[in-house]
Amino acid sequence: MKNLKIGIPTMSLSRPGLHPLPDKLQSAALHGFQGIELFIDDLTHLASSHFNNSLLAAASHTATVCKSLSLDIICLQPFGFYEGLLDRSQTNTLLEEKLPLWFQIARILNTDLIQIPANFLANDPDTNTPRTTGDLDVIVSDLQTIADLGATQGFRFVYEALCWSTHIDTWESAWNVVRLVDRENFGLCLDSFNMAGRIYADPEAPSGKTQNAETILAESLARLRDWSRSGELDVKKIFYIQLVDAERLSSPLDSTHPFYVAGQPARMNWSRNARLFPCEEERGGYLPVLEIARAFFDIGFEGWVSLELFSRTCGDPRAGTHGEHAERGMESWRRVVGALGLGVDVPVKSQTQIQGQRGIGEEGVVQHRL
Repeated sequence: MKNLKIGIPTMSLSRPGLHPLPDKLQSAALHGFQGIELFIDDLTHLASSHFNNSLLAAASHTATVCKSLSLDIICLQPFGFYEGLLDRSQTNTLLEEKLPLWFQIARILNTDLIQIPANFLANDPDTNTPRTTGDLDVIVSDLQTIADLGATQGFRFVYEALCWSTHIDTWESAWNVVRLVDRENFGLCLDSFNMAGRIYADPEAPSGKTQNAETILAESLARLRDWSRSGELDVKKIFYIQLVDAERLSSPLDSTHPFYVAGQPARMNWSRNARLFPCEEERGGYLPVLEIARAFFDIGFEGWVSLELFSRTCGDPRAGTHGEHAERGMESWRRVVGALGLGVDVPVKSQTQIQGQRGIGEEGVVQHRL
């Protein structure tokens, strides 16, 4: 039996600030999730609404809620727009001001992991000049610096290629960065959406797919298996994985599409509006998530599996939105486990994880009054 734990990001339950963070945490626990990725915007909204903008106080409350619900905090994310900046004063500000605060927050949250998405900072809107470099030496050096600072504090970092990142937009290029950074506390996140979204899917195409999509994906997954077998890829440096699907759009995502946002990559606009949980074909899912997930598990991955959903459905203001997303997510995980024969126990909707806690409400949910 594989050692897999199932988690969900807080922003995948509903948009930050739309529903109270403690309510979202309760929904995750009630539906059987074992951990959450904490989205910094959720913490910021909690701090501004209840803790006089104190992120540290909000983190302390969140840690208390998670402990009462037996929820682990997988990571704090995203520490974005960091590596490869051309304006080095911005780099210094991130390292000298933002990073120490994140270390304090993460320590309070009892997580040692901070996620860094590959930089997708757009060109300067006034001059259209680049604000990042693709110079691999600069990117690697920046990430070595942050990894070394983290190591002195007991923290790890996980790096993820986004399918719209400016320079590092495939899992292969992200792994090459991790390999070159060469630090024990610096690893990789593999994400089915970002993998397929770059080489298999194209939301600007009428078909929703790239040319030769199946062949290109098969070659990429073959590399994943081959590199793992040969030792070129160290599976232990995959700190966690994310599984998620997306909708095939009914029309190309061009300037006439309702998801279009000027100045943003089409894949980013698609991602923000149209992700789905795995195995939700009935909602329009079409990415080969099971094929990708099978490759992840074939190479021996064990640990946290997170269902990172972004979707317009997360913006539904109804009180039940976060519960519905938690329920959909766990049903999705059940389908993945069944389809791949993973042989792991799938949590069922139950109150057993939260029974005996102080302040159980009428519906069996722990009450955390703010």
